[in-house]
Amino acid sequence: MAGNVSAPTSGLQTSGTGNYRVPLVILTSLFFMWGFITCMNDILIPHLMNVFELSYTEGMLVQFVFFTAYAVMSLPSGSLVSKIGYKKGIVIGLIVAAIGAMLFYPAAGIRSYPFFLFAFFVLASGITLLQVSANPYVSILGPSETASSRLNLTQAFNSLGTTIAGPIGSMLILAVATTGVVDITTLNVEELSVYRAAEAATVQSPYLALGATLLILAAIIAMVKLPVIISSDEDHKPEAAKSEVETKHSSAWQYPHLVLGAIGIFVYVGAEVSIGSFLVKFFGLPEIAGMDEAAGGSMIAYYWGGAMVGRFIGAAIMQKMNPGKILAFNGLMSVVLVLLTMLLSGHIAMYAILAVGFFNSIMFPTIFTLAINKLGVHTAQGSGILCMAIVGGAIIPLAQGFFADSSIGLHHSFILPVLCYAYIAYYGWKGHKVQELDAV
Repeated sequence: MAGNVSAPTSGLQTSGTGNYRVPLVILTSLFFMWGFITCMNDILIPHLMNVFELSYTEGMLVQFVFFTAYAVMSLPSGSLVSKIGYKKGIVIGLIVAAIGAMLFYPAAGIRSYPFFLFAFFVLASGITLLQVSANPYVSILGPSETASSRLNLTQAFNSLGTTIAGPIGSMLILAVATTGVVDITTLNVEELSVYRAAEAATVQSPYLALGATLLILAAIIAMVKLPVIISSDEDHKPEAAKSEVETKHSSAWQYPHLVLGAIGIFVYVGAEVSIGSFLVKFFGLPEIAGMDEAAGGSMIAYYWGGAMVGRFIGAAIMQKMNPGKILAFNGLMSVVLVLLTMLLSGHIAMYAILAVGFFNSIMFPTIFTLAINKLGVHTAQGSGILCMAIVGGAIIPLAQGFFADSSIGLHHSFILPVLCYAYIAYYGWKGHKVQELDAV
């Protein structure tokens, strides 16, 4: 087992001391909103697959485009935040995300899948800016010793958003859609066109409401006074006074524990998103549960709800236990559960894959805080790199979609998440350790 880990330190601090409760509440609302938005993808994928008659691989282009935005926009977002500040970064991120949500209206109106994908990209670009701004913000609003615990607590509300999104999205979109009720083989060309247009239009009102909510939140944050984040005195010390490790590196890329952490973020997001994206279709398989899409969409709440419960528990446990050890344990448990899903069928396989959500819970915030540990002046760059690694949510679901379309089939395509969780267990066990000068 890895030894005790030093408390993650970002090299940043606020411009003063005081009660951070109000700023944390405001930032927590952001985590809730982007959790809600991200989980809505799991509802839209099976819906759009029906509307546009897509294969698994084509359906996963939603996640590919959505999470590719993280790779494209994370580093520019990090540079933007360094220039304009964290608060303005949050406000601009919310506005961009709102524009993306509202683009769903014309995309549905002209029933264009490429337009939908463009809207997903714009929406995700705004969320990327939010991630780059808010994650370091939360990590420094309080003692560094409890940074992992604090980020886990806010991530718990992110999971609250993902938990609520499943039933709400299922009710507003999947239950309203008539797919499966109408026999489309009986429709002529004109009737089929009208039918497809009506199916696509079910997303318009929900996403207009979402866009309006994001704009209201942006206005509130713009008016509320938040602590100003500044570089700590540690960052402005003369070169001779800095630690050997800090003076050794001229870039965040030179920190092995950050690079390995970026890989950890890549595979974690890829595995979590991939599982969530396939749940509705997986539960519809006759050998699993044979559920219709509305019922399957509601079941997603248990997957994300498990993550929510796990994060509340993790926020408490991590104040007393080694984060790396907990991360390794959760990675191993996820490997076991996904293997059970692949090897078994029926409700046992269904509940096993849902239980993975509980063990996903602490992975992202724990990997994030371990990876930015002791980066000093390179923290902003490190945060951008980690957020860029969220592109795993684009690559791994698309790869699993390819396997699901192949002779392997959907049931056994979950071998990819198994490999992802195995790596996460390694990172928690050993990969997160900050290497000393003679080992770098």
